[in-house]
Amino acid sequence: LAALSRPAAPLVATLHNAPPAGVGAWLFGVLERILARRADLVLGVSGDLVERSRARGARRVGRALVPAPAAPPAERSPDQVRAELGVGPERPLLVTVARLAEQKGLPLLLDAARVWARRTPPPLVAVAGEGPLRGRLAARIAAEQLPVRLLGRRDDVPCLLAAADVFVLASVWEGQPLVVQEALRAGTPVVATDVGGVAELVGDAAVLVPPGDAAALAEGVARVLDDAALAARMRLRSRAAAAVLPQPGADCDQVVGYYTELVDRGACR
Repeated sequence: LAALSRPAAPLVATLHNAPPAGVGAWLFGVLERILARRADLVLGVSGDLVERSRARGARRVGRALVPAPAAPPAERSPDQVRAELGVGPERPLLVTVARLAEQKGLPLLLDAARVWARRTPPPLVAVAGEGPLRGRLAARIAAEQLPVRLLGRRDDVPCLLAAADVFVLASVWEGQPLVVQEALRAGTPVVATDVGGVAELVGDAAVLVPPGDAAALAEGVARVLDDAALAARMRLRSRAAAAVLPQPGADCDQVVGYYTELVDRGACR
């Protein structure tokens, strides 16, 4: 907001996601309209955000590159990670990596876990991350005896993803989630809600389901677990999709290029 009050300087804004409802959505809409009128350039991390800015009258819009960070060398094998989690070779491992917040759709994940709990053997749903919903989620997991484990903060996410049979994203809204890129890079089958830029990120490498539909999420994961050939194809497609993703550092080069262009053009109003 302070930048908006100084119209002499070129202004570049980057939109990372758009809350779909509530006070946050209203406030985001107000700021979007102000930026559309005053910014020299509005960047969006996904195609839907770019189109939102264009529809609100932004003078110039662009797609922001958001590469996932480089993966560190694996410290443990998938078998070692599964053993540490107590998951044998016959039990599926589902992994979610998310802040424990409303945006990430974790109550929906628990709804789906109730369905998965009826499978033999029931998969372990491992959730890496922390956040304000931890207490509520933990209470529900205990009360319903769900096969879900809250792992807390982890610094070995690439190892978790490589060990998973399926990576699950249950988000209500997203821009271009970095963890999906990391899952693709690990060659892990992805089942995700079709929100924000997820579809354009994964292409045909994932099973996409409507947001807010626990039955569809549960069925999407079951399809992968029950079809070894499908899972194998998805692993190949994940790696193929990862191969064309922006590389670390591409975002910095892009932004510096935009800034240089604006300064050279004398974009001051």
